[in-house]
Amino acid sequence: MNKEEAKKRAEKLRNLINRERYLYHVVNEPSLSPDALDALKKELFDLENRYPDLITLDSPTQRVAGKPLKGFKKVQHTTRMLSFNDAFSEEDMKDWQRRVENVLGDNKLSKFDFYSLFYCELKLDGLAISLRYEQGVFVQGATRGDGFIGEDVTQNLKTIEAIPLRLLEKEEVLKNLKHEGLDHIVEICKRNFPDTLEVRGEVFLGIEQFERLNKELKSRGEKTYANPRNLAVGSLRQLDPSITASRHLDSFAYDLVTDLGQRTHEEEHRILKAFGFTTNPHNEHAQDLDEVFLFHKKWTTKREKLPYEIDGLVVILNDNALFDRAGVVGKAPRAAIAYKFSPKEATTKVIEIKIQVGRTGVLTPVAVMEPVRVGGITITHATLHNDDEIKRLGLKIGDTVVVSRAGDVIPRITNVLKDLRTGHEKEFHMPVKCPVCGSYLEREEVYYRCTNKECYASRRERLYHFVSRKAFDMRGLGSKLLDKFLDESLIVDAADLFTLKKEDLEILERLGEKSAENIIRAIQTKKEITLPRFLYALGILHIGEETANALSGYVHTRYKIQDTRYTIVDIGTILQNLSLEDLQSIPDIGLKVAQSIYDWFHEDKNIKFLQKLEFVGVRILDSSYQILDSRLKGKSFVLTGSLESMSREEAKEKIRALGGDISESVSKKTSYVVVGNDPGSKAEKAKQLGVPIFSEKELLDVLE
Repeated sequence: MNKEEAKKRAEKLRNLINRERYLYHVVNEPSLSPDALDALKKELFDLENRYPDLITLDSPTQRVAGKPLKGFKKVQHTTRMLSFNDAFSEEDMKDWQRRVENVLGDNKLSKFDFYSLFYCELKLDGLAISLRYEQGVFVQGATRGDGFIGEDVTQNLKTIEAIPLRLLEKEEVLKNLKHEGLDHIVEICKRNFPDTLEVRGEVFLGIEQFERLNKELKSRGEKTYANPRNLAVGSLRQLDPSITASRHLDSFAYDLVTDLGQRTHEEEHRILKAFGFTTNPHNEHAQDLDEVFLFHKKWTTKREKLPYEIDGLVVILNDNALFDRAGVVGKAPRAAIAYKFSPKEATTKVIEIKIQVGRTGVLTPVAVMEPVRVGGITITHATLHNDDEIKRLGLKIGDTVVVSRAGDVIPRITNVLKDLRTGHEKEFHMPVKCPVCGSYLEREEVYYRCTNKECYASRRERLYHFVSRKAFDMRGLGSKLLDKFLDESLIVDAADLFTLKKEDLEILERLGEKSAENIIRAIQTKKEITLPRFLYALGILHIGEETANALSGYVHTRYKIQDTRYTIVDIGTILQNLSLEDLQSIPDIGLKVAQSIYDWFHEDKNIKFLQKLEFVGVRILDSSYQILDSRLKGKSFVLTGSLESMSREEAKEKIRALGGDISESVSKKTSYVVVGNDPGSKAEKAKQLGVPIFSEKELLDVLE
C-alpha cells in the first residue's frame, strides 16, 4: 500500500472508528464487537506509525474516550488518564520493545539488580476510574472520560465494597510497608505521610453477577447486556446510587499517582495494598519478553477459571524513571502496552471467492482472505455457505469484513464494513456450470448442485469423508495421498482402498517401502467398523454423525442385529426395505432426510458399492451400547463449546448410555443445551427458544 492509498484508508478507518465510539460511549448501542473495533484501531495505529504525517488531531489514536455523559458533574484530572495501544502477537511485542529502546536511546533494555524489566497485569474488561483521598477519607471518584475531564461518580463508587471509604491508619500502613520490604517508602512516609492520595484503578462486574442481572432484566422484559463490561459501564453511570449498589460491582487498584518515592510499578501495587486497596493477586513481574510470553500463554488457558473477564495483559516497563522518560505518544504511554488475547473476531479483506464442490455435489462459495489471527489460529478462508448468504451480507470481492470464530467453530464472516469501500470492489456471481466437470447446475432451495453424480470433485470429497476420523478413521491417509491414488488410477472408489498392496504404493513419488507398509497396515486394520460409523462413512446426503446413530439404533432395536451376525449386504437389504414412513418414525429424521436415505439405498450403483465392500472383507461390528438406566429416556441434548472434564464424544456416549438422545441442531423439542467453553451460535438459539441451558457442572450432576 503506497502513501496515497494509506491516506485514504486511514481517513475511512478514522470515520468508522469515531462513529463506532459515539455509538458505544454516547448512545450505548455499539454495532461492532470490542474485538472487531480493536482490530480496526490496530490497523489505523500501524498506518499512522508507518506514516506519522497522516496523524490528525481528531484521530481516534490521539484520545482516550468519548465526551462525558450529561447528568454528572465534570472533573478535571490532575494528570491525564491514558489508555494503551494494543499488541496481538509476539512479533507485535518485540516491535514495541524495539520502539521503546529507540526512544530511550538504549540498544538493549538492561536487567536491573533490584527489580524485573517488566510488570504484567491481567487486563480487566471493565472501565478505568480515578480515586482521591484527603486525610485518609475517600472524597472524589471519577471516570476517565476523554482523559483530561471525566465524570464525578463518587456516590456510585462508594457503593463498591472493594473501594475503601477510609484508608488504613498511619501506623498500620507503615507496618504493612515494612512487611512488603519497602523500607525507603517507610522512611518517606514517616517524615511526610500524604494528606492527599490519588489512585487509579478499574471497576468491573463478575461473571456470576452479570448472569444474575441479565436474568433479572430478561424476566422483567427489559433489554439485556451483551457482556459484563457494558453492564458495568451502565451500572456506574446510574444517577441513582441505589441501583449501582444493587449491581454488586467490583474493583482493583493498579496505579499510584501520588509520589511516595516509588521506583517501580511493582512497588506501586505493593504500596496500594499496604494502604488498604484491593489489588489483583495474579499480577507478576517478568525478567524479559520470554517471561511475558509464558505469562500470556498461562492466562490464555486459565482465563476461563477466573470469576471475571479479562481480554489480555497490560505489560509495563517496571522502572518508573525509564517509563516517564519514554513519554507519551497520542493517547498512550510508550512504555506500556495491552497484549491482547487472540480475539474471537477480527477484520480483514476478502481477496477472492472460490467455489468448492462437496461430496454431495453441492457448490459452496468460500472467501479467500488476507491472513488474520482469530481465536488463536491464523485464518485465510471462511465458508460463505451459499449465494443467499452472500446477498444477505452484501459482500463484494475486495470488501473489508469482520471474521468470527468461537471455540472450534468454523470461521465465518459476520459483517461487511461497507464504509471502507474504495469503489474497486467486485460483485460475485455463482457459476452456471460446475467448475470441476463442466456439468450444468441445478438449484435446490438455497444451494446449487452439480448434476453429474460422478463429478470428480464430489467423488474425491466422498473419499476424504470415508477415511475421516468419525468414519473409518484411517490415520495417515490425507487428502494429498488420496489424490495420488486417484490420479494414478490405483483406486476408483473407497472399496478399492482395501485391495491396495505395498507394491502398488512403492511406485509413488516420495513413498518408500516403510511408508507403504504403514499405509497398508492403517487400511487393513480398519476392516471392522461399527454400524453408526459405517452409515456415516457412506456420505449419504443430510446424514451426519447423530442421524447415523439414530438410524443405527432403529435397526438394532427393530431387527435385533446385536444377537445375529449381519453382513453389509444384509444391512443394505434391511435399509432398502424400509418405507419413507418407517424412516420418518425415527427421532430427528424428517421427510427430507428420510427421502435422502430412501433414494440412496434404491440406487443400483450404491448397492453394488455395498457388495464390493463386503467382497473386500469389510465387516460390521456389534455396536449396540448397554443402557445403564433410563433416567434420560425421552430427553434430547445438544452440546456446544469445549468441555474440560471430558471430550464431547465421551459426554455423548454417557448420555446415550443413560437412554438420552443427541442432536446436532437446537429446536423447541430439544430438552437441554450443554454449554462448554467458547460456545457457538447454538447457545444463543437456545436462549431465543427458551430451551434450558446446562453448564458442564450441571451435566456432570445429571450423569452421576
